Amino acid sequence: MKVDTDELQTRETDDRGRLYLGTEYANKRVTVAVVEVESDGPDEEELAEAYRDASDSAESLSEEWDEASEEAWDELDG
Repeated sequence: MKVDTDELQTRETDDRGRLYLGTEYANKRVTVAVVEVESDGPDEEELAEAYRDASDSAESLSEEWDEASEEAWDELDG
């Protein structure tokens, strides 16, 4: 099968990875090839790094809150 590059079409998938080809392909046998994939979102490694950063920040914030809370209770008890 030869493919003319002028006939290539770029389409976007929905959030479930589905692609709408259009009514011109209704009731026809269609061969689809994925030539290139572009992602608008972060990849798995970027997400993992973001979660680690958020976890570290949450832990630090929790520690700061514990210290502030203890100081406040000490002042009230004192």
